[in-house]
Amino acid sequence: MSTAARVVETVLPRRLGTGFRWLIASSWASNLGDGLALAAGPLLVASLTRDAFPVALAALAAWLPPLLFGLSAGVLSDRADRRLIVVTVDVARAVLLVALAAVVATGHATVPLVLGALFLLATCEVFADNTASTLLPMLVGRDDLAVANARVQTGFVTVNQLAGPPLGAALFTLGAASPFAAQAGLCALAGVFVSRLRLPARDPRPPSRPWHDVVEGIRWSAHHAAVRTLVVTIFTFNVTFGAAWSVLVLYATQRLGLGPVGYGLVTTAGAVGGVAGTLAYGWITRRVSLGDLMRVGLVVETLTHLALALTTNPWVALPVFVVFGAHAFVWGTTSITVRQRAVPHELQGRVGAVNTVGTFGGLAIGSGVGGVLAQHLGVSAPFWFAFAGSAVLVALLWRSLTHVAHADEDPATA
Repeated sequence: MSTAARVVETVLPRRLGTGFRWLIASSWASNLGDGLALAAGPLLVASLTRDAFPVALAALAAWLPPLLFGLSAGVLSDRADRRLIVVTVDVARAVLLVALAAVVATGHATVPLVLGALFLLATCEVFADNTASTLLPMLVGRDDLAVANARVQTGFVTVNQLAGPPLGAALFTLGAASPFAAQAGLCALAGVFVSRLRLPARDPRPPSRPWHDVVEGIRWSAHHAAVRTLVVTIFTFNVTFGAAWSVLVLYATQRLGLGPVGYGLVTTAGAVGGVAGTLAYGWITRRVSLGDLMRVGLVVETLTHLALALTTNPWVALPVFVVFGAHAFVWGTTSITVRQRAVPHELQGRVGAVNTVGTFGGLAIGSGVGGVLAQHLGVSAPFWFAFAGSAVLVALLWRSLTHVAHADEDPATA
Protein backbone atom coordinates (compact mmCIF):
# COMPACT_ATOMS: atom_id res chain seq x y z
CA MET A 1 0.00 0.00 0.00
CA SER A 2 1.38 3.41 -0.99
CA THR A 3 1.94 6.19 1.56
CA ALA A 4 -1.00 8.18 0.17
CA ALA A 5 -3.27 5.15 0.39
CA ARG A 6 -2.20 4.53 4.00
CA VAL A 7 -2.97 8.15 4.89
CA VAL A 8 -6.41 7.89 3.29
CA GLU A 9 -7.08 4.63 5.12
CA THR A 10 -6.04 6.18 8.44
CA VAL A 11 -8.15 9.32 8.02
CA LEU A 12 -11.09 7.68 6.22
CA PRO A 13 -11.09 3.97 7.13
CA ARG A 14 -12.53 1.69 4.45
CA ARG A 15 -14.77 0.00 7.02
CA LEU A 16 -16.81 3.21 7.29
CA GLY A 17 -17.93 2.73 3.69
CA THR A 18 -17.91 4.65 0.43
CA GLY A 19 -21.00 6.60 1.46
CA PHE A 20 -19.14 8.02 4.44
CA ARG A 21 -16.33 9.20 2.18
CA TRP A 22 -18.79 11.05 -0.06
CA LEU A 23 -20.43 12.59 3.02
CA ILE A 24 -17.11 13.69 4.53
CA ALA A 25 -16.03 15.22 1.21
CA SER A 26 -19.27 17.20 1.13
CA SER A 27 -18.83 18.30 4.76
CA TRP A 28 -15.27 19.47 4.24
CA ALA A 29 -16.12 21.36 1.05
CA SER A 30 -19.06 23.08 2.74
CA ASN A 31 -16.99 23.90 5.84
CA LEU A 32 -14.25 25.47 3.74
CA GLY A 33 -16.85 27.69 2.10
CA ASP A 34 -18.29 28.64 5.48
CA GLY A 35 -14.77 29.42 6.70
CA LEU A 36 -14.27 31.84 3.80
CA ALA A 37 -17.51 33.58 4.80
CA LEU A 38 -16.46 33.88 8.46
CA ALA A 39 -13.94 36.50 7.40
CA ALA A 40 -15.46 37.80 4.17
CA GLY A 41 -18.97 38.54 5.51
CA PRO A 42 -17.96 40.96 8.30
CA LEU A 43 -15.26 42.47 6.07
CA LEU A 44 -17.84 43.21 3.39
CA VAL A 45 -20.24 44.88 5.83
CA ALA A 46 -17.40 46.87 7.41
CA SER A 47 -16.29 48.03 3.96
CA LEU A 48 -19.74 49.50 3.32
CA THR A 49 -20.23 51.40 6.60
CA ARG A 50 -18.31 52.80 9.55
CA ASP A 51 -21.34 52.39 11.83
CA ALA A 52 -20.81 49.64 14.44
CA PHE A 53 -24.50 48.74 14.60
CA PRO A 54 -24.76 47.20 11.10
CA VAL A 55 -21.55 45.29 11.76
CA ALA A 56 -23.15 43.85 14.89
CA LEU A 57 -26.24 42.97 12.85
CA ALA A 58 -24.04 40.76 10.67
CA ALA A 59 -23.47 38.56 13.73
CA LEU A 60 -27.19 38.61 14.48
CA ALA A 61 -27.86 37.42 10.94
CA ALA A 62 -25.74 34.35 11.68
CA TRP A 63 -27.27 33.17 14.97
CA LEU A 64 -30.89 34.25 14.57
CA PRO A 65 -31.90 31.67 11.87
CA PRO A 66 -31.18 28.62 14.09
CA LEU A 67 -33.55 30.04 16.70
CA LEU A 68 -36.25 30.90 14.16
CA PHE A 69 -36.04 27.87 11.88
CA GLY A 70 -34.21 25.13 13.81
CA LEU A 71 -37.33 23.20 14.80
CA SER A 72 -38.83 23.54 11.31
CA ALA A 73 -35.61 22.18 9.83
CA GLY A 74 -35.85 19.21 12.16
CA VAL A 75 -39.40 18.40 11.09
CA LEU A 76 -38.49 18.65 7.39
CA SER A 77 -35.45 16.38 7.70
CA ASP A 78 -37.52 13.70 9.46
CA ARG A 79 -40.31 13.88 6.86
CA ALA A 80 -38.67 14.43 3.47
CA ASP A 81 -35.85 12.85 1.44
CA ARG A 82 -32.77 13.85 3.42
CA ARG A 83 -30.34 13.61 0.54
CA LEU A 84 -32.62 15.74 -1.64
CA ILE A 85 -32.90 18.38 1.11
CA VAL A 86 -29.12 18.79 1.38
CA VAL A 87 -28.61 18.88 -2.40
CA THR A 88 -31.41 21.41 -2.88
CA VAL A 89 -30.15 23.68 -0.11
CA ASP A 90 -26.56 23.51 -1.39
CA VAL A 91 -27.75 24.51 -4.86
CA ALA A 92 -29.82 27.36 -3.37
CA ARG A 93 -26.79 28.59 -1.43
CA ALA A 94 -24.65 28.49 -4.55
CA VAL A 95 -27.21 30.54 -6.49
CA LEU A 96 -27.49 33.10 -3.67
CA LEU A 97 -23.71 33.42 -3.46
CA VAL A 98 -23.33 33.88 -7.21
CA ALA A 99 -25.94 36.65 -7.08
CA LEU A 100 -24.18 38.28 -4.10
CA ALA A 101 -20.80 38.07 -5.81
CA ALA A 102 -22.26 39.69 -8.94
CA VAL A 103 -23.81 42.54 -6.95
CA VAL A 104 -20.54 43.14 -5.08
CA ALA A 105 -18.44 42.95 -8.26
CA THR A 106 -20.62 45.52 -10.04
CA GLY A 107 -20.51 47.94 -7.11
CA HIS A 108 -24.22 47.75 -6.30
CA ALA A 109 -23.90 46.22 -2.81
CA THR A 110 -25.66 48.00 0.05
CA VAL A 111 -25.71 47.22 3.76
CA PRO A 112 -29.38 46.10 3.83
CA LEU A 113 -28.86 43.91 0.76
CA VAL A 114 -25.74 42.25 2.21
CA LEU A 115 -27.37 41.69 5.60
CA GLY A 116 -30.39 40.17 3.89
CA ALA A 117 -28.16 37.87 1.86
CA LEU A 118 -26.23 36.79 4.97
CA PHE A 119 -29.52 36.05 6.74
CA LEU A 120 -30.77 33.91 3.83
CA LEU A 121 -27.47 32.04 3.64
CA ALA A 122 -27.53 31.35 7.38
CA THR A 123 -31.13 30.12 7.05
CA CYS A 124 -30.09 27.72 4.30
CA GLU A 125 -27.24 26.54 6.49
CA VAL A 126 -29.68 25.66 9.29
CA PHE A 127 -31.56 23.26 7.01
CA ALA A 128 -28.37 21.85 5.46
CA ASP A 129 -26.56 21.28 8.76
CA ASN A 130 -29.54 19.78 10.56
CA THR A 131 -30.23 17.32 7.76
CA ALA A 132 -26.57 16.48 7.15
CA SER A 133 -26.21 15.50 10.82
CA THR A 134 -28.94 12.86 10.34
CA LEU A 135 -27.13 11.20 7.43
CA LEU A 136 -24.13 9.92 9.37
CA PRO A 137 -26.05 7.42 11.58
CA MET A 138 -27.70 6.09 8.40
CA LEU A 139 -24.31 5.32 6.84
CA VAL A 140 -22.10 4.29 9.77
CA GLY A 141 -22.58 1.62 12.42
CA ARG A 142 -23.05 2.49 16.09
CA ASP A 143 -19.56 1.43 17.16
CA ASP A 144 -17.93 3.63 14.50
CA LEU A 145 -19.95 6.79 15.18
CA ALA A 146 -17.31 8.29 17.48
CA VAL A 147 -14.57 7.90 14.86
CA ALA A 148 -16.83 9.14 12.06
CA ASN A 149 -17.90 12.22 14.02
CA ALA A 150 -14.27 12.91 14.89
CA ARG A 151 -13.45 13.00 11.17
CA VAL A 152 -16.34 15.40 10.53
CA GLN A 153 -15.13 17.65 13.33
CA THR A 154 -11.58 17.43 11.98
CA GLY A 155 -12.78 19.05 8.79
CA PHE A 156 -14.59 21.73 10.75
CA VAL A 157 -11.52 22.62 12.79
CA THR A 158 -8.96 22.51 10.00
CA VAL A 159 -10.79 24.05 7.05
CA ASN A 160 -13.53 26.11 8.74
CA GLN A 161 -11.51 27.59 11.59
CA LEU A 162 -7.85 27.33 10.53
CA ALA A 163 -7.72 27.52 6.73
CA GLY A 164 -11.00 29.21 5.79
CA PRO A 165 -10.88 32.62 7.55
CA PRO A 166 -7.36 33.66 6.48
CA LEU A 167 -8.04 32.43 2.96
CA GLY A 168 -11.33 34.34 2.89
CA ALA A 169 -9.57 37.50 4.07
CA ALA A 170 -6.85 37.06 1.45
CA LEU A 171 -9.41 36.56 -1.33
CA PHE A 172 -11.28 39.65 -0.14
CA THR A 173 -8.15 41.77 -0.56
CA LEU A 174 -7.86 40.52 -4.15
CA GLY A 175 -11.47 41.42 -4.87
CA ALA A 176 -14.47 41.79 -2.59
CA ALA A 177 -16.53 39.38 -4.70
CA SER A 178 -13.86 36.66 -4.83
CA PRO A 179 -14.57 34.80 -1.55
CA PHE A 180 -18.30 34.65 -2.27
CA ALA A 181 -17.72 33.29 -5.76
CA ALA A 182 -15.35 30.69 -4.31
CA GLN A 183 -17.90 29.74 -1.65
CA ALA A 184 -20.55 29.33 -4.36
CA GLY A 185 -18.34 26.81 -6.14
CA LEU A 186 -17.68 24.91 -2.91
CA CYS A 187 -21.40 24.75 -2.06
CA ALA A 188 -22.15 23.36 -5.52
CA LEU A 189 -19.38 20.80 -5.10
CA ALA A 190 -20.75 19.78 -1.70
CA GLY A 191 -24.14 19.20 -3.29
CA VAL A 192 -22.59 17.01 -6.00
CA PHE A 193 -20.85 14.88 -3.38
CA VAL A 194 -24.06 14.36 -1.36
CA SER A 195 -25.95 13.42 -4.53
CA ARG A 196 -23.69 10.35 -4.81
CA LEU A 197 -24.96 8.91 -1.53
CA ARG A 198 -27.04 5.74 -1.46
CA LEU A 199 -29.10 5.82 1.71
CA PRO A 200 -31.07 2.93 3.24
CA ALA A 201 -34.82 3.05 2.72
CA ARG A 202 -36.92 4.71 5.43
CA ASP A 203 -40.42 3.72 6.48
CA PRO A 204 -42.99 6.31 5.35
CA ARG A 205 -44.39 8.40 8.18
CA PRO A 206 -48.15 8.79 8.59
CA PRO A 207 -49.40 12.29 7.81
CA SER A 208 -49.61 14.70 10.73
CA ARG A 209 -49.48 18.41 11.39
CA PRO A 210 -46.01 20.02 11.56
CA TRP A 211 -46.69 21.33 15.06
CA HIS A 212 -47.43 17.78 16.22
CA ASP A 213 -44.04 16.70 14.85
CA VAL A 214 -42.30 19.53 16.71
CA VAL A 215 -44.02 18.60 19.98
CA GLU A 216 -43.10 14.95 19.47
CA GLY A 217 -39.41 15.85 19.12
CA ILE A 218 -39.47 18.07 22.21
CA ARG A 219 -41.36 15.48 24.26
CA TRP A 220 -39.00 12.68 23.24
CA SER A 221 -35.97 14.81 24.16
CA ALA A 222 -37.50 15.69 27.54
CA HIS A 223 -38.32 12.07 28.41
CA HIS A 224 -34.97 10.54 27.42
CA ALA A 225 -32.58 10.90 30.37
CA ALA A 226 -29.32 11.14 28.39
CA VAL A 227 -30.62 13.47 25.69
CA ARG A 228 -32.40 15.64 28.26
CA THR A 229 -29.14 15.93 30.19
CA LEU A 230 -27.27 16.89 27.02
CA VAL A 231 -29.75 19.62 26.06
CA VAL A 232 -29.82 21.10 29.56
CA THR A 233 -26.02 20.98 29.78
CA ILE A 234 -25.49 22.54 26.36
CA PHE A 235 -28.01 25.31 27.02
CA THR A 236 -26.74 26.25 30.47
CA PHE A 237 -23.05 26.06 29.63
CA ASN A 238 -23.61 28.12 26.49
CA VAL A 239 -25.06 30.86 28.70
CA THR A 240 -21.78 31.02 30.64
CA PHE A 241 -19.64 30.48 27.53
CA GLY A 242 -21.58 33.10 25.57
CA ALA A 243 -21.14 35.65 28.35
CA ALA A 244 -17.35 35.29 28.33
CA TRP A 245 -16.78 34.84 24.60
CA SER A 246 -19.10 37.72 23.64
CA VAL A 247 -16.36 40.13 24.80
CA LEU A 248 -13.42 38.04 23.63
CA VAL A 249 -12.19 40.66 21.17
CA LEU A 250 -12.17 43.26 23.97
CA TYR A 251 -10.50 40.81 26.36
CA ALA A 252 -7.73 40.07 23.86
CA THR A 253 -7.10 43.67 22.82
CA GLN A 254 -7.62 45.49 26.12
CA ARG A 255 -6.87 43.07 28.97
CA LEU A 256 -4.16 41.05 27.21
CA GLY A 257 -2.92 44.02 25.16
CA LEU A 258 -2.59 41.93 22.00
CA GLY A 259 -4.17 44.25 19.43
CA PRO A 260 -6.09 43.14 16.33
CA VAL A 261 -3.36 40.76 15.13
CA GLY A 262 -3.14 39.23 18.57
CA TYR A 263 -6.87 38.63 18.56
CA GLY A 264 -6.29 36.47 15.51
CA LEU A 265 -3.70 34.54 17.53
CA VAL A 266 -6.35 33.80 20.16
CA THR A 267 -8.71 32.24 17.63
CA THR A 268 -5.82 30.37 15.99
CA ALA A 269 -4.74 29.00 19.39
CA GLY A 270 -8.20 27.54 19.87
CA ALA A 271 -8.08 25.94 16.43
CA VAL A 272 -4.64 24.46 17.14
CA GLY A 273 -6.10 22.91 20.29
CA GLY A 274 -8.91 21.51 18.18
CA VAL A 275 -6.39 19.80 15.90
CA ALA A 276 -4.68 18.31 18.97
CA GLY A 277 -8.04 17.05 20.17
CA THR A 278 -8.60 15.52 16.74
CA LEU A 279 -5.35 13.57 16.87
CA ALA A 280 -5.92 12.34 20.41
CA TYR A 281 -9.65 11.59 20.26
CA GLY A 282 -9.43 7.92 19.31
CA TRP A 283 -6.82 7.26 22.01
CA ILE A 284 -8.92 9.09 24.62
CA THR A 285 -12.20 7.32 23.85
CA ARG A 286 -10.54 3.91 24.07
CA ARG A 287 -9.58 4.67 27.67
CA VAL A 288 -12.29 6.98 29.04
CA SER A 289 -16.07 6.46 29.02
CA LEU A 290 -18.20 9.07 27.29
CA GLY A 291 -19.83 10.09 30.57
CA ASP A 292 -16.49 10.60 32.31
CA LEU A 293 -15.15 12.40 29.24
CA MET A 294 -17.98 14.91 29.45
CA ARG A 295 -17.40 15.42 33.18
CA VAL A 296 -13.73 16.17 32.56
CA GLY A 297 -14.70 18.56 29.77
CA LEU A 298 -16.99 20.57 32.00
CA VAL A 299 -14.27 20.88 34.62
CA VAL A 300 -11.81 22.04 31.94
CA GLU A 301 -14.27 24.66 30.73
CA THR A 302 -14.85 25.91 34.28
CA LEU A 303 -11.12 26.21 34.98
CA THR A 304 -10.62 27.94 31.63
CA HIS A 305 -12.92 30.77 32.68
CA LEU A 306 -11.11 31.05 36.02
CA ALA A 307 -7.66 31.19 34.42
CA LEU A 308 -8.73 33.85 31.91
CA ALA A 309 -10.42 35.89 34.65
CA LEU A 310 -7.18 35.93 36.65
CA THR A 311 -4.51 36.53 34.03
CA THR A 312 -3.44 39.59 32.07
CA ASN A 313 -0.44 37.79 30.56
CA PRO A 314 -0.94 36.68 26.93
CA TRP A 315 1.70 33.95 27.34
CA VAL A 316 -0.47 32.43 30.04
CA ALA A 317 -3.75 32.99 28.20
CA LEU A 318 -2.72 31.54 24.82
CA PRO A 319 -1.97 28.03 26.17
CA VAL A 320 -5.31 28.18 28.00
CA PHE A 321 -7.04 28.86 24.67
CA VAL A 322 -5.20 25.88 23.15
CA VAL A 323 -6.48 23.60 25.92
CA PHE A 324 -9.98 25.02 25.58
CA GLY A 325 -9.90 24.40 21.82
CA ALA A 326 -9.05 20.74 22.43
CA HIS A 327 -11.86 20.50 24.98
CA ALA A 328 -14.37 22.11 22.59
CA PHE A 329 -13.54 19.56 19.90
CA VAL A 330 -13.72 16.58 22.25
CA TRP A 331 -16.94 17.81 23.86
CA GLY A 332 -18.62 18.54 20.53
CA THR A 333 -17.72 15.18 19.02
CA THR A 334 -18.77 13.29 22.15
CA SER A 335 -22.14 15.03 22.53
CA ILE A 336 -23.01 14.45 18.86
CA THR A 337 -22.04 10.78 19.15
CA VAL A 338 -24.12 10.27 22.30
CA ARG A 339 -27.16 11.85 20.70
CA GLN A 340 -26.84 9.88 17.45
CA ARG A 341 -26.49 6.60 19.33
CA ALA A 342 -29.56 7.24 21.44
CA VAL A 343 -32.03 8.77 18.99
CA PRO A 344 -34.07 6.65 16.52
CA HIS A 345 -33.46 7.48 12.85
CA GLU A 346 -36.97 8.85 12.39
CA LEU A 347 -36.39 11.43 15.17
CA GLN A 348 -32.80 12.44 14.44
CA GLY A 349 -33.76 15.71 12.73
CA ARG A 350 -36.18 16.95 15.36
CA VAL A 351 -34.07 16.00 18.38
CA GLY A 352 -31.03 17.55 16.70
CA ALA A 353 -33.08 20.71 16.19
CA VAL A 354 -33.99 20.82 19.90
CA ASN A 355 -30.27 20.66 20.63
CA THR A 356 -29.58 23.48 18.13
CA VAL A 357 -32.21 25.75 19.66
CA GLY A 358 -30.73 25.07 23.10
CA THR A 359 -27.25 25.91 21.83
CA PHE A 360 -28.12 29.21 20.21
CA GLY A 361 -30.63 30.17 22.88
CA GLY A 362 -27.91 29.84 25.49
CA LEU A 363 -25.46 31.84 23.38
CA ALA A 364 -28.00 34.63 22.84
CA ILE A 365 -28.78 34.94 26.56
CA GLY A 366 -25.13 34.69 27.52
CA SER A 367 -24.06 37.34 25.04
CA GLY A 368 -26.53 39.80 26.53
CA VAL A 369 -25.37 39.04 30.07
CA GLY A 370 -21.72 39.39 29.06
CA GLY A 371 -22.28 42.73 27.39
CA VAL A 372 -24.01 44.20 30.42
CA LEU A 373 -21.38 42.89 32.85
CA ALA A 374 -18.47 44.16 30.75
CA GLN A 375 -20.05 47.58 30.34
CA HIS A 376 -20.63 48.11 34.07
CA LEU A 377 -17.95 46.00 35.80
CA GLY A 378 -15.11 45.67 33.31
CA VAL A 379 -14.02 43.21 30.66
CA SER A 380 -12.99 40.50 33.14
CA ALA A 381 -16.43 40.41 34.81
CA PRO A 382 -18.03 38.07 32.21
CA PHE A 383 -15.24 35.55 32.83
CA TRP A 384 -15.83 35.63 36.59
CA PHE A 385 -19.55 35.14 35.92
CA ALA A 386 -18.74 32.24 33.58
CA PHE A 387 -16.47 30.61 36.17
CA ALA A 388 -18.96 30.92 39.02
CA GLY A 389 -21.91 29.82 36.89
CA SER A 390 -20.00 26.86 35.40
CA ALA A 391 -18.83 25.70 38.84
CA VAL A 392 -22.41 25.66 40.11
CA LEU A 393 -23.62 23.86 36.99
CA VAL A 394 -20.91 21.20 37.24
CA ALA A 395 -22.02 20.44 40.81
CA LEU A 396 -25.69 20.26 39.81
CA LEU A 397 -25.21 18.17 36.66
CA TRP A 398 -22.41 15.87 37.83
CA ARG A 399 -24.55 12.88 38.80
CA SER A 400 -26.97 13.19 35.90
CA LEU A 401 -24.10 12.76 33.43
CA THR A 402 -24.14 9.07 34.41
CA HIS A 403 -27.03 8.71 31.96
CA VAL A 404 -24.79 9.83 29.11
CA ALA A 405 -22.48 6.82 29.40
CA HIS A 406 -25.43 4.49 28.70
CA ALA A 407 -27.45 6.67 26.35
CA ASP A 408 -28.52 3.93 23.93
CA GLU A 409 -29.25 1.49 26.75
CA ASP A 410 -31.74 3.89 28.37
CA PRO A 411 -34.29 4.64 25.65
CA ALA A 412 -36.95 6.46 27.64
CA THR A 413 -36.03 7.07 31.22
CA ALA A 414 -38.01 9.96 32.68
